[in-house]
Amino acid sequence: MYRKIKLFVVSLFFLGLNLYFQKSFAQFSLGAQLRTRAEIRDGFANLLPNIARSSSFVSQRTRMIFGYKYNKLNFGISIQDVRVWGQDASTISSNDGNRLSMHEGWAEIILANRADSTNRFNFLDHLSVKIGRQELIYDDARLIGNLDWLQQARRFDMVLIKTLHKGWQLDIGYAYNQNNENLSGDFYIPGNVPQYVKNDIGVLVPTPAGMVPLLNAAGNSSATGNPAYTNPPATNGGTQDYKNFISIFTSKKFHQTKLSGLYFQDDFGKYRPGNTEAGGGNVFGRYFDVTGTSDRYTYGGMLLQTVGSTNGLGKIALQRAYYKQNGRDRDNKLLNAYHYTASLNYTKGKFSLGPGYDVLSGNKNGMSPTESGRFDPLYGTPHKFWGVMDYFYAGTGSPNEGLKNTYFKTKFSTTRYSLGIDYHHFKAANPPTSTTEKYLANELDFSATYNLNKFTTVDFGYSLLQATAALSFSKNQSPVIPAASFDKSAQWAYLMINIRPEFIPKN
Repeated sequence: MYRKIKLFVVSLFFLGLNLYFQKSFAQFSLGAQLRTRAEIRDGFANLLPNIARSSSFVSQRTRMIFGYKYNKLNFGISIQDVRVWGQDASTISSNDGNRLSMHEGWAEIILANRADSTNRFNFLDHLSVKIGRQELIYDDARLIGNLDWLQQARRFDMVLIKTLHKGWQLDIGYAYNQNNENLSGDFYIPGNVPQYVKNDIGVLVPTPAGMVPLLNAAGNSSATGNPAYTNPPATNGGTQDYKNFISIFTSKKFHQTKLSGLYFQDDFGKYRPGNTEAGGGNVFGRYFDVTGTSDRYTYGGMLLQTVGSTNGLGKIALQRAYYKQNGRDRDNKLLNAYHYTASLNYTKGKFSLGPGYDVLSGNKNGMSPTESGRFDPLYGTPHKFWGVMDYFYAGTGSPNEGLKNTYFKTKFSTTRYSLGIDYHHFKAANPPTSTTEKYLANELDFSATYNLNKFTTVDFGYSLLQATAALSFSKNQSPVIPAASFDKSAQWAYLMINIRPEFIPKN
């Protein structure tokens, strides 16, 4: 009996000690995510040639998310594994490697916190420095976001100074990229360069050192065909990383109005075009062995105004934004571009609907080859704004001539499920010639989400796109394959289950 009482007392002591440390000193959190998505693609992101067939696959993201708070320190780690089912054999050797990566790994040091009486520096409401690999999300993730739709998502290696004072937010960030611990030189190769690449006669050869290969629409090394159509432009987040960047974001909410401003300078390593003889053929690419950077400046602001409430006559949200780009783009061209958007959303009870309009400037006919008028939406979430089929400003390229997007979105939401239908009408902002058709495509997106329980959701989506021949030209496909050879009716469907358990919930 005495032994049982002793064991009980000792257990209570350690339990109380554990609770004491959790409440008084440290707070731990541990969560996970398993997101599995099955897709059927029949013209997703690019029009398919008439002879091509649809594809299907299952991809999966698996994450472990650890958080820690102690006094004036926050710490976070997110480890993820991303792969397609069957990508590895059922039994692999140690030579096969792995696709495990650290999505986030950061520490945030709290320098000022007015709510903390033990913090002697209270000149500001909040001041902290966050160092390491981290996600960035500003405003609606139009220009800066975590791109969560992609299984691999997006993160930045950077230092971020975060300030809050009297309702104002000010974030200042800096990032600097390097390939390895160099002994000399400061050149940066801005991409995940493959170990081998095909030359212009189709032979697989080692990728030359210090070079990012140029690819044509067929996925082979550029050589035969018009080199102007090689390496079609996507967002820089998809095809060419920066050497370094400086970001400044500020925002303030005045009652039902929010005003925000963004300045983002990303600098790209300069390069020289060239080719190397390899196996009797040429490998064309960009050689990043030139001193200096091409500096691009993006600046502008967003205004969000809301009126009313969802319980009364309804709530109206009006969003407007304008951004400008100057300096030089990643190809060292003199840049003068812009992007503006406006949308109106009406919400009444469980229903919401509203129209919107986007314009992203592009290159004009007759523009000098040393100049560019093409706006690049930086490191945002194109999947959210320019059609979920990812035809524009995603990894497969986007129009050189810019884009006009007229859309209308509707949604019905309850605590258990939601249904949405979006319509997009895409046009070229600056057609290459006066006789070229401006109209590119119409897209219809249907989505449904069901909350199975508090940590599991099931998502379904189906999209249709009807294109014109102008779309294949704008996506740089037609110079490789005649425009008439593309199937201009595309469709895409997905079914996704997202499981997010919390083993140790956040306090």
